[in-house]
Amino acid sequence: MDAAELALLTEALHKAMTTASGPELDSALVDLGWHELLTELPDVAVPVVFELLGTTGAHASILNDVVRAEAGLPIDRSEVVALPFAGNSWVRWDRTHDAGTTVGGELPIHRVPQGDSIPVTAGRRALGWWLLGTGKSMLDLARTHAVERAQFGKPVAAFQAVRHRLAETLVALEGAEATLLAADDDLGALLAKAAAGRAALTAAKHCQQVLGGIGFTAEHDFHRHLERAMILDGILGNARELTQEAGRLLRTTGHAPRLTQL
Repeated sequence: MDAAELALLTEALHKAMTTASGPELDSALVDLGWHELLTELPDVAVPVVFELLGTTGAHASILNDVVRAEAGLPIDRSEVVALPFAGNSWVRWDRTHDAGTTVGGELPIHRVPQGDSIPVTAGRRALGWWLLGTGKSMLDLARTHAVERAQFGKPVAAFQAVRHRLAETLVALEGAEATLLAADDDLGALLAKAAAGRAALTAAKHCQQVLGGIGFTAEHDFHRHLERAMILDGILGNARELTQEAGRLLRTTGHAPRLTQL
């Protein structure tokens, strides 16, 4: 896929995600060739689609497709899989409008008994891109507010404390993106998911401070991205659990493998 084709695909995906969400978006993505892209060009499709889910705030149940494809199972629009969740629990991401009552907020995520062991490398990379897009959305909301909101006769963005919070958020997100781009094995995907989760939570903390009281209101979009980041961080292991898992792995092997060539 060349640059022009990728741009057209991204534009079509963005349009679909700004006009539909949930099962309707699942159907729209299938019509746009999501299953074929996942099978033939996963390294292109997954970053583009999942980061767009984060930046647009839409949601779809396509994490099921990524996990099933890695496990060698047919990509079936009606099938879902049990997914490990933070705290040694398990959830499933349904392909319905039924919002979860204990985990997912507006997302159709429900707790289930322990499921079967599944490969998680591709799923962690996909969630990492989704978390990255969510973090970028929070940063954009906070930056826009800081530029447009005035205090003491000047824009909020003129205050050094605000600039520091936005800068720290940007550094965290760019670091996570670099880790995702370099993730090409199990350990790389584990670390990338951890970095993306931590970056999204960093964005949530700093951007909430920049937004102030308006960020707590139901009328502002920020709270949706905050909730989304907390939920996505928990699926397939949260940042803290994955960091601990990486530490145990390094202690067992006795060395730190090279993850990328600089």
